[in-house]
Amino acid sequence: MTDALGLDFGTTNSVVALAGEGREPRLVEFAAPGETSAVFRSALCFWEDAGVHVEAGPWAIAEYLEYPEGSRFIQSFKSVAASATFEHASIFDKRYRFEDLGRRFLDKLVAHAGGALDDRPRRVVIGRPVEYAGGRPDPALARQRYDAMFSGFGAELHYIYEPLGAAYSYATRLTDPATILVADFGGGTSDFSVVRVGPPGTARRCTPLGHAGIGIAGDRFDYRIVDRLVLPILGKGGTYRSFDKILEIPRGYFTDFADWSRLALMRNRRTMEALHKLHRTATDPQAIGRMIAIIEHELGYPLYDAVGRLKRALSTGDNARFEFAGAGIEIEAAVKRTEFESWIADDLVRIEATVDRALAVAGVTEQEIDRVFLTGGSSLIPAVRALFVARFGDATIGSGGELTSIAQGLALIGQEDDIAAWSA
Repeated sequence: MTDALGLDFGTTNSVVALAGEGREPRLVEFAAPGETSAVFRSALCFWEDAGVHVEAGPWAIAEYLEYPEGSRFIQSFKSVAASATFEHASIFDKRYRFEDLGRRFLDKLVAHAGGALDDRPRRVVIGRPVEYAGGRPDPALARQRYDAMFSGFGAELHYIYEPLGAAYSYATRLTDPATILVADFGGGTSDFSVVRVGPPGTARRCTPLGHAGIGIAGDRFDYRIVDRLVLPILGKGGTYRSFDKILEIPRGYFTDFADWSRLALMRNRRTMEALHKLHRTATDPQAIGRMIAIIEHELGYPLYDAVGRLKRALSTGDNARFEFAGAGIEIEAAVKRTEFESWIADDLVRIEATVDRALAVAGVTEQEIDRVFLTGGSSLIPAVRALFVARFGDATIGSGGELTSIAQGLALIGQEDDIAAWSA
């Protein structure tokens, strides 16, 4: 019997680690199309073929690429877990609540694990953000939805702050006592934990001191790119005629379009009817027509992919090109790293303020931080890393396992006798 299963259910990617008594955690690998990987994309693809079918992870991407216009590709749906305004997603005239989407995602994740998840674990330890994404997030609602989503495991469920999982994993590398700051940059949230690590062999080696989080991370940085490079040619800031008045096109359409968790859901009857009406009355109908084309041709994933390529290129170089094409639309732009950093500057200010809050809650100063562990995909963005180098010094910074450290740490925590002391 598996002693503990650590599950990092992420906005962008999910990772699973298993730990048995006396054994180090091992990552579950998925023989996905193209490559075997421990990283399972947090995405779903629905399509109709004598009924509605669904796939998840890399298989969802493969199904989408096979027949994009006949699919509904859903990603970043974790972002709405704590949102009371999200009631359901309408897909092929069927309504799916958050927990319905989540259970289908987990069913496919287990099915693609090659039997590694067939044994029932004693404990399932699930990462949760310190602060959920979205406006006015409701943690109690998120917990209710998570409980329903993960109930199929039939085991003890424990929820641990995600940066604590990373802290526990990172602590296994340390040979001396230290006070560490863990900065976890995910797709939907940036979370910070301060942890005191004792000498190896102590009964309780890690002691959490304080936490803070904010709903700003990789998806928000993506939003800034789409806002600057894509939305202007889709009608943002444009106007439409209403009787004898000229009014600005409602900004909510553009906000939803640039949000990965909502873009695919715009392809519903009510929204599309409203967009077609705007198309008829807009002062620049071609712009709204381009938005309609991207939504109707289900081009959310190619747009996401283009944004991701740009971010990765700007993480290693000073200049890069943004390129997106589809439905007769072509967008190309040269982007400097300094431009991108100016777009996310306000977000970085708020992230840094959240670090201050984590230190204050923990009752420590930045001079008392011995080590800083950066994890999560957005920790690779140079401007993000620079925040911590400037404050704590380059010598204190640790990294590695950006996508897997949380799951490994959660599995380790799952073997602790006093797991309640870690629970969020």
